[in-house]
Amino acid sequence: MAKVAFLGLGVMGYPMAGHLKNKGGHEVTVYNRNTAKAEAWVKEFGGKLAKSPEEAAAGQDFVMMCVGNDNDVRAVAGAAFPKMGKNTVFVDHTTASAEVARELSAAATKGGFHFVDAPVSGGQAGAQNGVLTVMCGGDAEPYGRAEKVIEAYARMCKLLGPAGAGQLTKMVNQICIAGVVQGLAEGIHFAKKAGLDVEAVIETISKGAAQSWQMENRYKTMNAGKYDFGFAVDWMRKDLAICLAEARRSGAHLPAAALVDQFYSEVQKMGGSRWDTSSLLARLER
Repeated sequence: MAKVAFLGLGVMGYPMAGHLKNKGGHEVTVYNRNTAKAEAWVKEFGGKLAKSPEEAAAGQDFVMMCVGNDNDVRAVAGAAFPKMGKNTVFVDHTTASAEVARELSAAATKGGFHFVDAPVSGGQAGAQNGVLTVMCGGDAEPYGRAEKVIEAYARMCKLLGPAGAGQLTKMVNQICIAGVVQGLAEGIHFAKKAGLDVEAVIETISKGAAQSWQMENRYKTMNAGKYDFGFAVDWMRKDLAICLAEARRSGAHLPAAALVDQFYSEVQKMGGSRWDTSSLLARLER
């Protein structure tokens, strides 16, 4: 059992922190900007409530964080860092830039503790069921310690390289998803226009090379025109913006990701900012 703080109790952080308490058996302190959410968590899971990142980070073995974007990461981590103990580990589960990960890693080293960037994939359902994929960047020794804590909510956790490697891997993940979802949306749209039975078509092709997680988990809701299952368009556009900015720095070419990002901007204009990413089909069916 370890002393762990969790900063940020959004749709991902809330259940992740719960797994630390119930499954991991850790002593958990939580902080959230909306105190009512933290109070609800403590009422549900037990543990302790902190009223600031500083209070939460003090005296912990590990501090985990899952917030919104680079600015949130800098603000919350910046408040917590001065209270981090020597040789302790700060784990950031936010999907953010590799740049901010390297920046915070350097600050942690200067402060005598460790930083691991550890963005996750698996969505709200993965967080609730404790089966997230966690992509990490950092040094091997502190990662090894953190992995034992992370496994409370992960089915896959891997160190991919130095600071920033976790964020870069998450970018690869989002680039791949963008293309797969657009392909699935076009396939369903085409099948409808061709007068085919979509369920029968997917049942058949999902047993072959076209199979994907998106196909298995989203085709029925897409076919029904329901888009309130999982990762929101606003967040996907945030992630793709990070991917495209990194590509400009590295010289990588992402024509499909850039095009799908524009398609998502059209979905936003349709009122779909909070629809899930499978709503690319709605754009085709306008």
